[in-house]
Amino acid sequence: MLAYIAAGVFAFALLLDLFNENLGAPDLFNFPTLVLIGLLCLALYLAGVGRGPGTAGGGGRWYRGRRPGRG
Repeated sequence: MLAYIAAGVFAFALLLDLFNENLGAPDLFNFPTLVLIGLLCLALYLAGVGRGPGTAGGGGRWYRGRRPGRG
């Protein structure tokens, strides 16, 4: 999920940079700040924070209690 957020932040930063916009707050939503937010989200995703591939309920087999087929 954090990877999707990072992709969205990077897309938003790219659009702001392409259209040369600052949204009325040049110190709050500038290009380097949005890039750093995106990199932070990617770093947290790669560190395993949040729900990513291979976690419980995200895919694969998940058993509660006894596994089926074992007598």
